[in-house]
Amino acid sequence: MGHSHVVSSTQEKSWRAGRFWWDCSQPDLSAHPLRALILDLDALSDLDVDGHRVVFNAAFAAHGLPIQWGVARYRQLLALPDERQRVTAELRKRCVGPDCDVLTEVLADEICMTKDMMFDEMILDAGLTPRPGLEDLMNDAFLAGLPVGVVAAGRRRWAEPLVRQLVGDGLVETVVTTDDVSGPGAELYRHALDELGVAGHDALAMVGSVTGLRSANAAGMAGVVIDPEAGPVSPGGAVAVRPDFAGPDALRLPACQRLHTQWWAQRSPSAA
Repeated sequence: MGHSHVVSSTQEKSWRAGRFWWDCSQPDLSAHPLRALILDLDALSDLDVDGHRVVFNAAFAAHGLPIQWGVARYRQLLALPDERQRVTAELRKRCVGPDCDVLTEVLADEICMTKDMMFDEMILDAGLTPRPGLEDLMNDAFLAGLPVGVVAAGRRRWAEPLVRQLVGDGLVETVVTTDDVSGPGAELYRHALDELGVAGHDALAMVGSVTGLRSANAAGMAGVVIDPEAGPVSPGGAVAVRPDFAGPDALRLPACQRLHTQWWAQRSPSAA
């Protein structure tokens, strides 16, 4: 039903402009239907800053280290691709002496192991909150009968209850975690697509990082980046970049349908 309303609006605009709807530049939504939404956990909430950073600070304290990552410092370190590299970079910055490199490598491993053990216990009590506007989008999808999946680069034992904590019960059809796939990244999205029974070009991904965007793109999906720290220039492969789901141009379901349709209408048939 949502598709027909948007198409009718497009037709009306075209008639007013003296053109037939099949000749107009506006894409026909029925040619590129949106059949599912797939969000990563970082799009639901700021898991890095309000989750991982907090647990790492607890791990540093457990090892007797006077290191407390502030938000600004942690965002700098996120430029490094994985957690061990971030810890290693911090330790090297503070380490002096001939044995520094060896000690740093060993200590970084120990800190990451401690953090992993503490994370499962701490994350559900960290007070994570959904990004602004997320609840409205989830309700839109539920009322429209559009299935929603969530992918998480983590274990099911904490990811699934965290999704319920952030979104509520009954609004997400499937949660895919690293317990379900042989490798992270695109495999998470492919598995979610299989669970929802849709093809990549029929789903729109909502991701919280450029890394998540690359994974979604690799699974054949268009992706919207949700990142309050993102600059004005969209990363390659992004349908759009948003600070959250709210605002005067809120990312509600009709906006998702429009972005998804425009993205695939600009691609060649072979890309779709």
